[in-house]
Amino acid sequence: MLVNCAVYERGKKVADIAQEEIHLHLGKPERFVWVALRDPTQEELEDMQVEFGLHELAVEDALHGHQRPKIEEYGDCLFTVLRTVELVEGADSREGEVNIFIGTDYVLSIRKRTQRGFSMVRDRCEREPHLLKEGPGYVLYALMDTVVDGYFPVIEALEDELENIEQRIFEGGPARRNVEALYVLKRKLMVLRHAAGPLHEATSKLYGGRVPAVTVGTQEYFRDVHDHLFRINQSIDSLRDMLNTAMTVNISLVTVHESETMKRLAAYAALVAVPTMIAGIYGMNFDVMPELRWSFGYPLAMAVMFGVDAYLFYRFRKAGWI
Repeated sequence: MLVNCAVYERGKKVADIAQEEIHLHLGKPERFVWVALRDPTQEELEDMQVEFGLHELAVEDALHGHQRPKIEEYGDCLFTVLRTVELVEGADSREGEVNIFIGTDYVLSIRKRTQRGFSMVRDRCEREPHLLKEGPGYVLYALMDTVVDGYFPVIEALEDELENIEQRIFEGGPARRNVEALYVLKRKLMVLRHAAGPLHEATSKLYGGRVPAVTVGTQEYFRDVHDHLFRINQSIDSLRDMLNTAMTVNISLVTVHESETMKRLAAYAALVAVPTMIAGIYGMNFDVMPELRWSFGYPLAMAVMFGVDAYLFYRFRKAGWI
């Protein structure tokens, strides 16, 4: 569906226009059209392809979606794919996609599977006409900056979630539950990594060396986005290392707990084995045995059993086995 369609000139909004009027404003100096679509149909994309002269391969990518973050040039058109990441309470990460076509006189933004819109980006650009006069290149920066800034709250939420899991691990929470929580967290982290990692590499095309014509004059802004992505990827790597460490610690604590359990079982087995051995000897039913008919034989046997068990219990307790 068509969300918005407006024309801008020298950084200021001229008017909202109908889709049928787009061609009337193309090709005019210092003027561009900004069209926003949400989950468009094939017919809507084909109409925009005809209107702006978009490359068929880029339109095909935008239509099918699920693309890797990238920035590609098709003549004077720059095609950008971004991924949005949102955390949903009690569920995995929700991943959306934003496709952006920019030319010298137009911006076409397409968002899919995202709940959050970009009206705030439009408002921000309209409040900064001295920057918006840079044209479609600045609009691309504003959209990328908003998407990238949305990664920081996700990282903070994942860090808080990891701290809670670590606390449960050291408090002796159920091992299975901890492992499941760690793997869910790892899956969320990989979603964020797949969104930020490729985009960090692609953004370098927009500020260093030969840059596309539509972004000339805005290189410093894209350098700022590149720096943010660098910080995000560093945080992702650090969080991944901490996650792997937490998994190792959880497994180690499970092993230690099992070892402690085996020690206790072995200690209690030893305490039972000594009386069993003594009682077994005197239960062999031989007629001739030492102290067999001795009146103090039974009390002495019981005393030896209790004495040996008491000594073993003392030694096991001192060793920390029980």
